[in-house]
Amino acid sequence: MRETLIRQSDAQSSVPIVAVDAESLETVLTGLGETAKVWCQANGFSAKPSSFQLVPGLSGDLQAVLFGVDSGGNADPFSLGSLANALPSGDYHLPDGFPGAAEASLAFALSSYKFDRYSASSNKKVVRLCVPSDVDLDRLSAVLDGVQLARDLINTPANDLGPEELASVVEALFVENGGSGQITVGEGLLRHGFPMVHAVGRASSRAPRIADYSWGAEDDPRVTLVGKGVIFDTGGLNLKPGNSMTLMKKDMGGAANVLGLASMIMAAKLPVRLRVIVPCVENAVSGNAFRPGDILDSRKGLTVEIGNTDAEGRLILADALALADEESPEVLIDMATLTGAARVALGPDLPPFYTDDEALAEDIAVMAEAATDPLWRLPLWKPYMKYLDSKVADINHINTSGTGYAGSITAALFLSRFVEKAESWVHFDIFGWTPAEKPGKPMGGEAQGIRALFDLLSERYTKTK
Repeated sequence: MRETLIRQSDAQSSVPIVAVDAESLETVLTGLGETAKVWCQANGFSAKPSSFQLVPGLSGDLQAVLFGVDSGGNADPFSLGSLANALPSGDYHLPDGFPGAAEASLAFALSSYKFDRYSASSNKKVVRLCVPSDVDLDRLSAVLDGVQLARDLINTPANDLGPEELASVVEALFVENGGSGQITVGEGLLRHGFPMVHAVGRASSRAPRIADYSWGAEDDPRVTLVGKGVIFDTGGLNLKPGNSMTLMKKDMGGAANVLGLASMIMAAKLPVRLRVIVPCVENAVSGNAFRPGDILDSRKGLTVEIGNTDAEGRLILADALALADEESPEVLIDMATLTGAARVALGPDLPPFYTDDEALAEDIAVMAEAATDPLWRLPLWKPYMKYLDSKVADINHINTSGTGYAGSITAALFLSRFVEKAESWVHFDIFGWTPAEKPGKPMGGEAQGIRALFDLLSERYTKTK
C-alpha cells in the first residue's frame, strides 16, 4: 500500500484530483476550459459527494479528475478511497489546499490494498497518488505498513499460518527492529507457568507456544501489547457448526493487530519500552482436548472452571496478561477477536473497549474519532462479575447464569481478574474483518483501533520525552 503514495518530486507528471461541490463546480469548470464544461454536462456530473468525473484534455489525455465533496463539511473523510480502484493507471496528485489531504491520502492507500498471495491475477494496474508537501509521508508509510501486516496475517489461511509461523512473525518483526525475546513451546509452557495456553493448544498436531519480545530502552515507559493468537478455532469439543467456522482463520486477529501497532511504534521510534506477548495456539479436537467441566490452573494462581471450550481465547489471554502484569507496565493493551456478543451489540465496524481508566478512555475516544478509526467504550460493570461464579473453582470463564446476557462484558470482567499491577489496562474486543467493501476498507482482514492507538501513544510519549 505504501507504494501507492509518493512525493510529487518522484512523479514524471501527474493528474490533479480537484475537490468540487455544487457551488464551486461552475468556477472549476471555467478554469478547465469550455471542452471540460461541455464534457461534464454531457455526463451529468453535478459534484454530488463522493462522485467523480474524468475530464479529458483537448489532445484526449486526462486533464483532471473532479471529486465531489460535501460543502457542509459532513463528508466521510475516507471517501476519496473509492478512487483507488476506479482510476486508470497513472500518477495523480492532490493540489495544495485539498480538504483533509492527510486523511484522503491514507484512505486512498488503504483502499488500494490487495491480498493476492494465492491469486494468479494478471491485473497489473498501477495507480499512484502524489501527496501534498504538508503531509507527513514517512508517518503515513509507518501506518500503512502496520495495517498491511495486520491485514495480511488475518487473510492468510491457517494451513500456512500455524502457531509456529505466527510466533515466527513476532520474532522476525522484533529482530528486524533490534528487539529481542523468546518463544516457549509445547511442554515448556507447563514448566514456565502457562498452563491454560498449553491446555487450549495441546489437542492440535501443531504445538502451542507463547512469543514474548521487547524493544526500546529499559528506562523508557513500559507499554505492553497482548494479542490473542488462535490461528484457527474449531470450538474444540464444543464444536462450532460449519457456517460458524468459515471465518475462523481470523481468530488470531488480535495478535495481528497488536503486531501491526508494534510495527508502527518501532518504525516511528517512539520513546517507549515496548513488549509484545502473543500466545499462539490452534483450538482443535483430539483425544487430549480440554473438556467442559475441566478445572484448569492459571499463571495467576486462580483455578478456572471450563464452561465451554469455544471460549478459549480468554483462557490464553489470561495467562499472557498475568505475565505482562508482573512487571507493572504503564500501559497494558490487549486485543482479541473475543466474542460474538460484541458484534451483536455494536456490529462489525465498531469494536468495544473496556477500561477503568477514565482519562485513557477519553483519550481513546477522541483519537478514534479524529483518526476515523471507530471505537466505543462499554462498561466493566462489576455487578456482572457474579455471572462468573463457580461452585468448584475460583472462577468460571463464561457466564454461568443461563441468561446469555452481557457476553462481551463478562469476558472483559474475566480478563480483569488477571490484571492488578498495570497502571492502566484496556481490552479491545475486535472483529478484525470487513464483511462488505467500503472506502479505505477492502473486504477481508482488517486493522481496527490500531491507528487511533498509535496516535494516542505518539502524542502521549512524544510529549513526555
